[in-house]
Amino acid sequence: MSVFDRFRRGSPGGAAPAEDVPTRPTGYQQTASRLHSFNRYEIKYLVDEMRVPQLRAELAARMENDPFSPRGGYPVTSVYYDTPSLRFYWEKIEGLKFRRKVRMRLYGAPHECTEDSSVQIEIKQRVNRVTQKRRIALPYGTARSWLDDRQAIRCEPSQRPFVNEVTTLIGNLDLRPIVTTGYLREAFVGVDADLGLRVTIDHRIHGRDRDFHFAAPAENRFTIPPKLAIVEIKANERVPYWVTDMTARLDMSVNRISKYCQSVEAFGLAPRSRLGAPELVVPDEVDASLPTDVFRAVPAH
Repeated sequence: MSVFDRFRRGSPGGAAPAEDVPTRPTGYQQTASRLHSFNRYEIKYLVDEMRVPQLRAELAARMENDPFSPRGGYPVTSVYYDTPSLRFYWEKIEGLKFRRKVRMRLYGAPHECTEDSSVQIEIKQRVNRVTQKRRIALPYGTARSWLDDRQAIRCEPSQRPFVNEVTTLIGNLDLRPIVTTGYLREAFVGVDADLGLRVTIDHRIHGRDRDFHFAAPAENRFTIPPKLAIVEIKANERVPYWVTDMTARLDMSVNRISKYCQSVEAFGLAPRSRLGAPELVVPDEVDASLPTDVFRAVPAH
């Protein structure tokens, strides 16, 4: 029986509506749902934490803080799925014009995650220079049964194509959890003429390569030196001129960094790539283990 035949039978544990169907999310989920775009241009930068206050001030002068993000940012944790040979990792490293990733994402403190917590199951793919995202929200227990235990789930008709696609990828490619990534995210949203603009600043990027339950009391380690933050500029059509002027003035350089690839390389699952520039490697003499207060808010602003 094919994965499609298995899925058509359905099983208990109904899924939340697809993201392009009106929903009533709350908190971090509201942020993820309302501000998500299926097709976006994304540009990434590495910024020294010492320069973040200046960047934050410039963004605050032109943009609004994400209204659903608490002061200091909110935790984001993802489990990335890949093949035993790390197909998705190598697609990124080789720079394929079409590539994708499958991940499960939690918004909120991971130690508070329960079987009923809402998580996002997402396919993120790149087509030339455009980033496309599709996802649905599910209870954590249902999501794990689907992705990890290969159990069929029920879904709304509008979710059928997406769920069939994920089910096929999981079954045909034998996808399994590879690494996690986590960070504290500050988010800014555009106003007026810049409504499609979103800028995020990710701090204290870390991960692990085992014990993939979000709430597992497992040790994490920094996968990027904590002195560095990742800034992502996301726009539906074009990046406003004032943003490009700001990045030039702050001497921000575009970087093709991937949090997933950094985690893979940090744990020795693949050799360091050309993306793993020296400034992205945690020196051997530095304790890369994660402090217990990693999810405390970033300095007040």
